[in-house]
Amino acid sequence: MVNGYSDQFRLSITEALSTQLYVALRKLEPAPLTQENLDALAPQAERLGLPSRSGVYQLFRQEPGKERQLTYVGKADEPLPERLGDHLYKLSGREGISIEEMSFKCLFVEEDLSSVSPEKMLIKEHLKTGKIVWNNRGFGNNDPGRNRDRTTIKNTHFDLEFPIDLSREVKGLTPGVQSLHDVLWVIKRGIPFNFRFKHSAAFKQLMVTVPDGNVTADEAFRFIAQHLPGKWQICALLGWVIMYDDSPSTYPSARRYYRPDGVSTQVPKTRKPSKNETDEDEDGESDD
Repeated sequence: MVNGYSDQFRLSITEALSTQLYVALRKLEPAPLTQENLDALAPQAERLGLPSRSGVYQLFRQEPGKERQLTYVGKADEPLPERLGDHLYKLSGREGISIEEMSFKCLFVEEDLSSVSPEKMLIKEHLKTGKIVWNNRGFGNNDPGRNRDRTTIKNTHFDLEFPIDLSREVKGLTPGVQSLHDVLWVIKRGIPFNFRFKHSAAFKQLMVTVPDGNVTADEAFRFIAQHLPGKWQICALLGWVIMYDDSPSTYPSARRYYRPDGVSTQVPKTRKPSKNETDEDEDGESDD
């Protein structure tokens, strides 16, 4: 029986934390997602005397002629500038989006909040008033490793709307005679998306002549394919590129195959997400 002078009180620590994080981020103004702004974060953490540089962040996109839109909410167990740098790198190599459209806010968090999933608290708060465009669409994934290469992606996946841009120039590639092994590593480091390949001792002995002039990723893969032995092939998936000795194997989400006998294209296969399906490994670490 409840009377007029007593009742029960339940303190929700997670609810209080969620509200405080939400309010603290609302007070901040988004800054352009540039390397200069990210480089300024580490000194700021040092000035604040923070032992850890982990935290939470929000990404925003403002397309020309449209209002700024919240696109992603995430956390960084690794240093916050590095995690935001991963997103800068990823977005700079995509079709259909310009890095100039992107901005961010972030909070350094002193305590270890990984056990209470602060990003999920923020997502819950934001979903009360609107939506977050890229959460649960695979945006936060790093290279998930070989086991995910053959996955049929959801028709709502980030990679389907913004696939890797194969027309981007390869940085650091120099003309002249070099080993195929060295050229592969230069390409890997010189493009703004992941290129994962199986290693082979034969590539150190196989010499190739890189032509003069600027080379796009597509042109580089065409060049490499002409020198591949046996069953080797390069496969451009929607979100990354792989190279293995498994030709003529195909992959559901592939866009293009580069093989010694030529280049072919494919319409990627997709699937409808199942009811209540989410991307549990949204911020999974690379398995490369």
